[in-house]
Amino acid sequence: MNYNNVFRQVNTKLSKEDIMMLSPLQLAYIGDAVYELLIRTYLLNKDLNVNHLHKTTISFVKAKAQSELIHKVEPMLTDEEKHYVKKGRNAKTNSSPKNADILDYKYATGFECLIGYLYLSNQDMRLKEIFKAMME
Repeated sequence: MNYNNVFRQVNTKLSKEDIMMLSPLQLAYIGDAVYELLIRTYLLNKDLNVNHLHKTTISFVKAKAQSELIHKVEPMLTDEEKHYVKKGRNAKTNSSPKNADILDYKYATGFECLIGYLYLSNQDMRLKEIFKAMME
């Protein structure tokens, strides 16, 4: 069976070079959405009502949780993946975190940058592997 990700079919013009030229905040923007969808899908197996699903999702997607997760999986990351985490972590933002420590916020941005990079570069198996390690 040939699996085609419907979301990637929306933008088929991004080459590897295009992805490398995206800003870390653009990668984090996509990574945020991809990670939240992964979490929401993962939590469907937990037999929770919608209110509990929402509250549990928030506990996974907040900056502190993402910062902890990136530190958890850091030993398994390749040099290239670490590069994207660092790129996102060091990105200059015009906003400040409302409910997060600045360091957690920066690592969360690095985390989202990595997720965005993996997703856009069609590294689904690697994304799945890292996500599985996070959830263990």
